[in-house]
Amino acid sequence: MTFFSSLFTLLLISRFLENSLLSAEVKEGEILPPTIQKLMKGYNKYLRPFFDNGPVTVGMSLDIASIDTISEINMDYTATIFLRQRWTDERLVFEGNKSLSLDGRLVELLWVPDTFIVDSKKSFLHDITVENRLIRIFPNGTVLYALRITTTVACNMDLTKYPMDKQTCTLQLESWGYNINDVMFYWARGNESVSGLDTLKLAQYTVEDHYTSVSEAVYETGNYPKLIFHFELKRSILYFILETYVPSSLLVVLSWVSFWISQSSVPARICIGVTTVLTMTTLMMGARTSLPNANCFIKAIDVYLGICFSFIFGALIEYAVAHFCTLHHPDCNSALMYGHHMHDCEEEMNGIVTTIASNSSRLKRRKDSPSPAPTATAAGEPGLAPSSPTTSEPKTAEVPSELFSRCAKNISVLRKILRSINCCHVENPHYIDNYSRLTFPLSFIIVNLLYWTYYLYF
Repeated sequence: MTFFSSLFTLLLISRFLENSLLSAEVKEGEILPPTIQKLMKGYNKYLRPFFDNGPVTVGMSLDIASIDTISEINMDYTATIFLRQRWTDERLVFEGNKSLSLDGRLVELLWVPDTFIVDSKKSFLHDITVENRLIRIFPNGTVLYALRITTTVACNMDLTKYPMDKQTCTLQLESWGYNINDVMFYWARGNESVSGLDTLKLAQYTVEDHYTSVSEAVYETGNYPKLIFHFELKRSILYFILETYVPSSLLVVLSWVSFWISQSSVPARICIGVTTVLTMTTLMMGARTSLPNANCFIKAIDVYLGICFSFIFGALIEYAVAHFCTLHHPDCNSALMYGHHMHDCEEEMNGIVTTIASNSSRLKRRKDSPSPAPTATAAGEPGLAPSSPTTSEPKTAEVPSELFSRCAKNISVLRKILRSINCCHVENPHYIDNYSRLTFPLSFIIVNLLYWTYYLYF
């Protein structure tokens, strides 16, 4: 019994809703002007224009109201656009010479193209105070349909030269359900179909160039019309120069102040070195927070910050080397005595090598000289007595010759090692700071010239 009562209640509710819809349609028909009523008579919004006579052509134009944000982290941009679409519907031809501007809510009574933004992540139609739509019908059946949309569109960015990069983003419009046999898209005025870019004011970018193109999207279900709007954004580097490049360069210059401080002032020089290193590390971490963490490539700003960090760390290492040399050679006199001692050792080695070389050459000549002719002895046996010492002499001379030549080679290698040690030795540790005062700034200027030349012109 309860089941039948519930079913009866549902029937009553459905009948009430049906009557309400019918009354609403009658009221809507009563408030329409006679011209619109005549146009809507027999009009089927579910069938496109020229249903049996080829595709309908839809012309489009854009007006960029604003580009609100461009995010490198999310690889997208957010823009507010006015999208205008024009097409001809032969069923809406009427007599007269004036167009009809209708309320945007009447778009539910007409056929409209199923256009969508391809790379859109999030879009919405403005509805304050009402939905921002415009419908205008001309006497020849042309329909103008305009929308105000805010959309977030993906833009694949190459940040290798960040912040001296240029990004090319696109806005692609496609038909969702109608393929190229049903609908054809075209730009209403070519490259002039997009306006508003010249008046845009962006925080870090300037729009350098833009152009439009017509293409087709190929999917498994068929080929669909596509319109593409390309625009090139150039980043303004002045913001990054003031925020990153100038502070990092000043930190490098600050690290050079230690070269003019006495090496005996250990706390002062260590304080400057450690402070600049920590500050540079903080600056590098802050510069990377505004960039996507997923990017594995090295950006131009990372290269520059790495260069500055290397120079600052090098200045700290320079003091460590200079201080180490000062501890081992506290005054210049000991350094000079060390230099003279190394010179005396080298002269002694030269004398030893010369003596060994002369002895070796003398023994070699003695070995190579012919033995005297044998003479007859009293016993009547020629050459028997002198042959014994002459045959044994080369054997005794051969061993010292090889030994001397081997010793000469070892001493020659030892002499080269002493020369290299003498060249690497710093006679006066204070000269390290003097050399650093010139080499560090000169190297930094050369590296900057190479850096800016490469990233600006290549």
